[in-house]
Amino acid sequence: MNHLFGWRRLARLTFMLLYFLIEVLCASQQTVQSESQRVKGIVGQSFSFPERVIKSGNLLYGDLGSIANVYPGKEGKITLEKRFENRLHLNNVTRYFTLSDLQIDDAGVYTVENTDEGKKIITFELTVYNVVSKPQVTECDSSSCSVVCYVDNEKEVTLTLYRGEEILNQTSSPDLTTDLSLRLEVEGKDYNSTYSCVAANPVSNETVHVPKCCSEDGHPNDADSDEKTLGLFIIAVICVLVASGLVGLAIYLKKSRNGHSQGRRSEQIPELESHRTDIPELESRRENPNLTSVYDTLLLHRMAASGDVDTA
Repeated sequence: MNHLFGWRRLARLTFMLLYFLIEVLCASQQTVQSESQRVKGIVGQSFSFPERVIKSGNLLYGDLGSIANVYPGKEGKITLEKRFENRLHLNNVTRYFTLSDLQIDDAGVYTVENTDEGKKIITFELTVYNVVSKPQVTECDSSSCSVVCYVDNEKEVTLTLYRGEEILNQTSSPDLTTDLSLRLEVEGKDYNSTYSCVAANPVSNETVHVPKCCSEDGHPNDADSDEKTLGLFIIAVICVLVASGLVGLAIYLKKSRNGHSQGRRSEQIPELESHRTDIPELESRRENPNLTSVYDTLLLHRMAASGDVDTA
């Protein structure tokens, strides 16, 4: 009988101990809850850590510890790191800690300690990205009927060529010092398809249409030929206009010089006439144009030598 009573007592004590342990475990689970999330931000924009802090809590960053805290009846206050000054606050509407004007070096592990009811710890692993650049397409290589699509390489950027919805080719590289590029060669059987080049990272994407630079039979497109022809025509017109201007200028300068020479000659003729009238022989020769003498010839040469007569 005593033996049976002892077993009952032991069983009761064991049950009470298990109940106590279960209560402690449940209380600890209710008091401290922990979870982790991976989140993304964009350079220049704001990011809110999605955990509401109503009354009190803290925001911790990496090894720095607390960088902001909230107390009952008080606004969020920045306590560490000047780089977060005027950028980190507690949103009065959502009650989220919010970091504005994100920079690449803002990436890291942030922890929100919410002590409103018990204690809740939420860890956020934040990665910050730039908005991806828009891809560029080179001019057509008519010898191979191909174009090249390229884009600046940054963190986790991929470059993809599509034919309609089908992926033709894709590339990425951890080497951020070199651009990403893909070549597209359009075959005749695929000529009527549409092609696009897409650059993307985890937070953004940019798409450009890739033109077909050759016709279905493999010759350069008429549009490309027309553009080249138009360019040559414009160059030819400019050359003709420049040449015409130069010819006109030369004619004008020549006429100006001729007019000046004629003016000087007309000024010299009266002087010659005055010299001729002073000499009886010349006067008689003027009255008789057919009369020619050696004296006339010598006189003219003498006057030319002295500069009184233009022999031109």
